[in-house]
Amino acid sequence: MLDVLGLDAIEEGAYRRLIALPSESLETLAAAMEVEVADVAAALDGLEEKGLVARSTATPGHFVASPPTLALGSLIVQRQEEIRRAQLELGRLAEQYRGVMADRSDTDVIEVVRGTQAVAQRFGQMQRGASEEVLALVKASVAVVSADENVDEDAALARGVTYRVVVERAAFAKPGFVDLVAESLKAGELIRVTGDLPLRLIVADRSLALLPLAPTAANAAGGALLVHPSGLLDALLHLFDLVWASANEVLPTADGTTELAAERLDDVDARILTLLLAGLTDHAIGGQLGMSLRTVQRRVSQLMDRAQVVTRFQLGHEASRRGWLGV
Repeated sequence: MLDVLGLDAIEEGAYRRLIALPSESLETLAAAMEVEVADVAAALDGLEEKGLVARSTATPGHFVASPPTLALGSLIVQRQEEIRRAQLELGRLAEQYRGVMADRSDTDVIEVVRGTQAVAQRFGQMQRGASEEVLALVKASVAVVSADENVDEDAALARGVTYRVVVERAAFAKPGFVDLVAESLKAGELIRVTGDLPLRLIVADRSLALLPLAPTAANAAGGALLVHPSGLLDALLHLFDLVWASANEVLPTADGTTELAAERLDDVDARILTLLLAGLTDHAIGGQLGMSLRTVQRRVSQLMDRAQVVTRFQLGHEASRRGWLGV
């Protein structure tokens, strides 16, 4: 646990043992930890340099632990300051990157990622870097990382990132896949199912897309396309929204999962649509539902795409025709 403060396993073990004792010698500490004396000596040197232990003045050759609140607290403050500086640098680099992106040609908005390992690395980076939403189209055949290996997804869900995933129905025939889907649903992931998907896709915060490519004779290792903001990214987002709107919702049950027809609105969209048809502005709807204006506008836009209309008046007519609000 203390590795986030720069302690290795032996250093942490030595410090934890010394915390529970008035003092201890190098040799006794090494024997108790079942670690070589030389390794413990190096660990104690590191702890002494970090201010976590000191040499006993009462018992020569013994070491004592420094108070955790003081010693570890100072390390935490130091790490927080390092993170703050890194965040400032991130802002400067991001601003510089945006300036370069504005000058990129059409061909520069697409990067080719070569090799399975490189694709898997980008796949993980996108999920670790997502702050709001991850979209995915998942074909039955695994391209790079299987569902049970995708630990970055669990971490992203835990910090509040929304996942919307459409899965090919054939994937549910794989042994254990239904259980994985049920676990993901319980973790908060939104999953829908459809017959066939045209491609594999993952999008982070609607600003960066990854399209894994199947291996070919010319490129046996496979690869992927990384798509930056552009007309192509807009087209991919539109494709996802259309697929999502027509796919069936997957819900957890006592026996695994079940499907609901695609025409059913979730509770949030139903409330937004009800307030919209009642004449409330987007800003007022956001106030009523505790949402940002941007979120309301995005969800209304998705409803219009789903209904395949171009005006809000048409959306109201189509919602009534489809029975979305039960009227």
